Amino acid sequence: MKTIAISIDEASLEAIDRLARDPRSRGPKRGSNRSEVIRRAVQEFVARHRKHEREEKDRLILAAHRALIERQAEALVAEQGRA
Repeated sequence: MKTIAISIDEASLEAIDRLARDPRSRGPKRGSNRSEVIRRAVQEFVARHRKHEREEKDRLILAAHRALIERQAEALVAEQGRA
């Protein structure tokens, strides 16, 4: 694990401290410290960002192949209608 220094506004620091003191905070350790709160927040942010990137990539693929997908769907529905 690496140690880093960051600058943070007072309101955010107070919120982090409240979360660190909250015995109901989720995670492996209750009553975490600032580092644990920030580490979890960064992990959640990165996970959301990666999910957004995957979804955007999927949207681009679907958009590029929309006409083909529509034709295949229509053919499948027609085939099921004949069965």
